[in-house]
Amino acid sequence: MAHHDLQAVTQECGDCPIRHRAVCARCESDELQRLEQIKYYRSYQAGQTVIWSGDKMDFVASVVTGIATLTQTMEDGRRQMVGLLLPSDFVGRPGRQTAAYDVTATTDLVMCCFRKKPFEDLMTSTPHIAQRLLEMTLDELDAAREWMLLLGRKTAREKIASLLAIIARRDAHLKLKSAKGSIVFDLPLTREEMADYLGLTLETVSRQVSALKRDGVIELEGKRHIIVPNFDRLVEETGDDSDGGFLV
Repeated sequence: MAHHDLQAVTQECGDCPIRHRAVCARCESDELQRLEQIKYYRSYQAGQTVIWSGDKMDFVASVVTGIATLTQTMEDGRRQMVGLLLPSDFVGRPGRQTAAYDVTATTDLVMCCFRKKPFEDLMTSTPHIAQRLLEMTLDELDAAREWMLLLGRKTAREKIASLLAIIARRDAHLKLKSAKGSIVFDLPLTREEMADYLGLTLETVSRQVSALKRDGVIELEGKRHIIVPNFDRLVEETGDDSDGGFLV
């Protein structure tokens, strides 16, 4: 597993950019100090594998910056992207010894890691961690159910708009802003990765992104920098209800 441990640039938990959304969000100062004792940082370059499905996983982690994908491979070699890990998302499952999916860095990635056994011990003695992890797990379950709807029933245009809305909303929340009005963010996925994740062809993704741009729903600067002039207009394109449907 290719990675770099970032011992020299570790930061205090209280200064962490994902502090308000991560598994430690509800921790008091004494609980954060206990987490400090078992944490370390790892960085990965875009394209590097964090862990392979079936490998022993001796850590759990929160994504601090960057994006990773969860991928499952079938016996005949076919691969399917089954999830995205965005900043503040949790990687790994306490109590499970091996990884359930391939985890791959889509962009340059930094993760705040915790040694697994000490983290599991903390969960039993620190209710705030266990409660927050349960809350995040239930949110992930709801999001997975919404994604089943997206893949099964939505049009190609609605799929693209939904993915853009999810990323825009998460980016705004991480910046402690509300997802309203004009929103600017960098798209972390290539068109090919979007096609894989959404079950579309590359040509369809490019055509629908161009259509959203032509209709004024989004503006593009280069291939990745996206401006949403009116977030409510983007949400209307997703086919969801007025609050966007998806949990973030």
